[in-house]
Amino acid sequence: MSDTRTFYHGARADLRVGDLIAPGHVSNYGSRRKANFVYFAATLDAAIWGAELAAGGGRERIYIVEPMGPFEDDPNVTDKKFPGNPTQSYRTRDGLRITGEVASWTPHAPEVLQTMKNHLAALKAQGVEAIDD
Repeated sequence: MSDTRTFYHGARADLRVGDLIAPGHVSNYGSRRKANFVYFAATLDAAIWGAELAAGGGRERIYIVEPMGPFEDDPNVTDKKFPGNPTQSYRTRDGLRITGEVASWTPHAPEVLQTMKNHLAALKAQGVEAIDD
């Protein structure tokens, strides 16, 4: 890809530089069905949310990634919550190559994280999926 921005992927998976994050695995969000896309962002804050809200018990990690093909705005965020994509959130069917890891980052304050988790739980109770792909 010719895009020169830095892209991030938040997760709880233990991965290495050179690994490929590909669609087809169980999603970290919602009903945890098979994911058709891999999600990533050009803002560190969006990737931090991804790591903090990911399912599983692994350590929260922020990977620096390179899209392996075309990508598009993430409609789960841009169309439903933030028109114009201020979070710079994207998705791709072609996967992401890990090129590095952010060694140090600041998590959201516990009360901010809990507020987000409560909001997501309320949406789930209403039958709204976190990821619609």
